[in-house]
Amino acid sequence: MNNVIQVLSLLGAVLVLVAFVLLQRGRWLSNTPAYLWANLLGSTALTVVGAWDRRAGFVLLEGVWAIVSLISVLRPRRSAA
Repeated sequence: MNNVIQVLSLLGAVLVLVAFVLLQRGRWLSNTPAYLWANLLGSTALTVVGAWDRRAGFVLLEGVWAIVSLISVLRPRRSAA
């Protein structure tokens, strides 16, 4: 099970970091579905890892990140006027 947790933590971290790097490089915008989904999936994976390891601070950080990302994914997007 430890190997599964390690893989999940690496996948989660890669998703969040790729989203961040692409945002900083101007390749993604913060309101695009790809960016939002990468953050949601990555932070959710890291929340699970933090819960498994019983790391309260990590669960708080990643859990809030996941909730904010979920709200952003579910929020209707406005069309450009």
